[in-house]
Amino acid sequence: MDEWKDLQLRKLSCEQDLQKAYRLVMNFFNNQGFKYCAFAAYSGLPGRYASKINLNNYPYGWDKLYEQNGYAANDPIVAHCNQSSLPILWNELVFSEAPKLWEDLGRQGLRHGWTQAVHDERSPYYSLFSLARTHCCIDVEEHYGNLGYAIFASQKLHALASKKLASVPSPKTCHLSPREIEVLRWSAEGKTASEVGRILCLSERTVNFHVNNCMRKLNVTNKISAVAKAAQIHAI
Repeated sequence: MDEWKDLQLRKLSCEQDLQKAYRLVMNFFNNQGFKYCAFAAYSGLPGRYASKINLNNYPYGWDKLYEQNGYAANDPIVAHCNQSSLPILWNELVFSEAPKLWEDLGRQGLRHGWTQAVHDERSPYYSLFSLARTHCCIDVEEHYGNLGYAIFASQKLHALASKKLASVPSPKTCHLSPREIEVLRWSAEGKTASEVGRILCLSERTVNFHVNNCMRKLNVTNKISAVAKAAQIHAI
């Protein structure tokens, strides 16, 4: 078994393709008793990133559920990893202030796991590496027995992901005029074009003109998407 581990780690150290490296890591830890393996890399911290890479074999629908419920905003694992590279074990106490997230993790079979972050002072990139399984608690002996392998794997994946993120062109800055920003801000409050017009002393036609300009600049197809994207890039 030790020879097999050594061979897999050697293969990983030589691999230059992120997807292939992730599969090597996933297979390695599957053989260590972890059904699920996840790696995510960000240009900036989660919730404030311009682009990201997300690789995992979590149950179908988990990523969508996590995003729809906005769990990243109150995920204690993410909060810990934003500040520290020390690994953190998942347990009920850790999730005491996010009971709904803990409940959903359990429903999906993601009950027993741990996560560690990679903070790279030489680049703006940040990564999270997680291992999880449905049954059997992770005791201290098992945790530290796998910690060295996990650190090596996470740093290798982080290095490959950083190269990939660095090759992604920076998003073009979107310049909205002060009036367009005002229109979108009131639209975000749920105001109709007619109501926005009365507030800003504009005709409804002029309000719609500004909305259409915003949609074009933000490359979206409707007002709701324009408001959402403007908020995402902190334009409003």
